[in-house]
Amino acid sequence: MFDKEQYKAEYQKLKDIVNTKLDEYIPVKYPEEIYESMKYSVNAGGKRLRPVIALEVCKMLCGKYEQAIPTSCAIEMLHTQSLIHDDLPCMDNDDYRRGKLTNHKAFSEATAVLAGDALISYGIKLIIDKTPKEVSAEKLVQIINEYCIAAGVDGIIAGQIVDIDSENKKISAETLDFIHEYKTAKMFEFPVKAGAILGGADEKQLEELEKFATTLGHAFQIYDDILDEIATLEELGKTPGKDANANKATYTSFYGLEKAKCKVLELCTTCCDILDKNNIKSAILEGIVFDIKKRID
Repeated sequence: MFDKEQYKAEYQKLKDIVNTKLDEYIPVKYPEEIYESMKYSVNAGGKRLRPVIALEVCKMLCGKYEQAIPTSCAIEMLHTQSLIHDDLPCMDNDDYRRGKLTNHKAFSEATAVLAGDALISYGIKLIIDKTPKEVSAEKLVQIINEYCIAAGVDGIIAGQIVDIDSENKKISAETLDFIHEYKTAKMFEFPVKAGAILGGADEKQLEELEKFATTLGHAFQIYDDILDEIATLEELGKTPGKDANANKATYTSFYGLEKAKCKVLELCTTCCDILDKNNIKSAILEGIVFDIKKRID
């Protein structure tokens, strides 16, 4: 039975580890502006959802998570990079992220572009330099390969370009699904795969966990589309209603608010079914699904 208090405590513990290590891993040195810009967005807050998932999956499989800490922090750096670039004037042009001024508003547009670029390569270097030596070279290469897939044209870049190209257009349901898969779900699949690889998952475990991650990623994106319509700036930490104003393709604009809510609940049920079917016991994974459901119910 799901224990909400256990979930909160375990999640907070892993989140605190990620926050402490992120601060440690990005020192401020010359040229200070680029490090300060990187650190500004990385330390701007956020749920640390993706790195926590990576740590939890690793711990769930092998009983410890220490070997996944560098990768989990690299995942958050990559996610932060995507937000910095997503907020740029040439992209979504937003002034706020996580309740603070976006990077290009706090620094400059040029610095924000470079900070995002720096975080991508910094994350890879972090995985190589800080992962414990007990992790095999083969696993390290697997992790870096998954990182590059998620970060590149077979991941979030593909989703972003199709998302931009779909503005002010009538698109198909298949195109909308592509956007959600590549722009959002890939960044849930990567943490789960990374944690599974570092935790020693077998092929069957990896396959089932990937199904969970993909389903969760789609649920999260539709949930985000719903919040963009109904939440406030304080709740979102970014400007609400921007997707509608930009005439973006979202699940809510495509199917309507009520159908979007039903779809989120359906996907959350599928997530729970995957966990139950495979006897996966994790208060954190269950809790993440619970948090999405409770805002929609």
